[in-house]
Amino acid sequence: MPEAETLTSQQLEHLKDALKNKAQALGFADCAVTLPELDGEADALAQWLAQGYHGSMGYLEENIDKRLNPRALVPGTERIIMVRMDCLPEGAPVTGVLRNPDKAYVARYTLGRDYHKTLRKRLKQLGQWLEQEAGTEVRFRPFVDSAPILERPLARNAGLGWIGKHTLLLNRQAGSWFVLGELFTDLPLPIDPPETESHCGRCTACLDVCPTRAFPEPGVLDARRCISYLTIESRDPIPLELRPLMGNRIFGCDDCQLICPWNRFARRSDETDFQPRHGLEQADLLDLFRWDEAEFLKRTEGSAIRRTGYQGWLRNLAVALGNSRGGPAVIRALKAKRPSVSPMVQEHIDWALVRLGAPAPSDLPVLDHPGARRLPE
Repeated sequence: MPEAETLTSQQLEHLKDALKNKAQALGFADCAVTLPELDGEADALAQWLAQGYHGSMGYLEENIDKRLNPRALVPGTERIIMVRMDCLPEGAPVTGVLRNPDKAYVARYTLGRDYHKTLRKRLKQLGQWLEQEAGTEVRFRPFVDSAPILERPLARNAGLGWIGKHTLLLNRQAGSWFVLGELFTDLPLPIDPPETESHCGRCTACLDVCPTRAFPEPGVLDARRCISYLTIESRDPIPLELRPLMGNRIFGCDDCQLICPWNRFARRSDETDFQPRHGLEQADLLDLFRWDEAEFLKRTEGSAIRRTGYQGWLRNLAVALGNSRGGPAVIRALKAKRPSVSPMVQEHIDWALVRLGAPAPSDLPVLDHPGARRLPE
């Protein structure tokens, strides 16, 4: 079997063209090739971490060398194949749910099967096809948000789009309603030209619409104020100042995408794995809050929602119920759930009860509760 380096430039060019066709056949909306290099990202990353904008995600402080040098993550890597897949499911209402305070808003990319599993499986198939098509031994390794990789800068370098003021990747033909994955390989395929310009212009809609003002400046996200971080990544109590601003968003937030003018070009996905499950696209807050842990685990099997855990799920729902229209049924449900949950969730239930005008069972005022916290000065 010939070595990869013995393939001619013409053979590699044809292989790259065939690769893009195969990627589309596997359900990817786009595919491009870039070098495993991230020159110029070090200062911005260091400054972001120094500001503490990563919150409790301490793992982002680790493996900095691998984040900035992909070759250190997978030795022998010569190219990174970047792919994107449209993820906004057909038939999932958006603004109507956000406007109804008694409904639960779940980030649209999490309504179906966990996209990490879907993309990783397809990327592995793409790598296997690449090796077979090349007629040589090809080393490859797929990643989907599963390693210290700065995927958005890599996707920009591959020409898949530019990084918007909301820190998401934007594509002129598809907006930002897509997810990313990467395939590291030792095959020296021709690279695609990078995206060198931003097409956001003077627009600041994404910054202005953020409910919790999570962008201290364009292109910089303070995760500690981001609803996606607060409802998914964080295991801590949600800061008191932010709770009323979260509305009915119980798992993630799409506001900065919903307002973006470029998303008028976004394409709905007919990918089966991304279609909503269990009615989560427009479920009632109260119905979800009544789930016990067994039902939570059953209904979120194979879903990214599992990441928050049952106690985090109840914490998020308690805040949303505190922002709802309330009513006797909500008050009863909050009080009934309280004895069986963690002290952290109890404090959020107490906050919701007080906000809805009902006395909290706790002897301590909500603001003095040891589980409550404010944002750092």
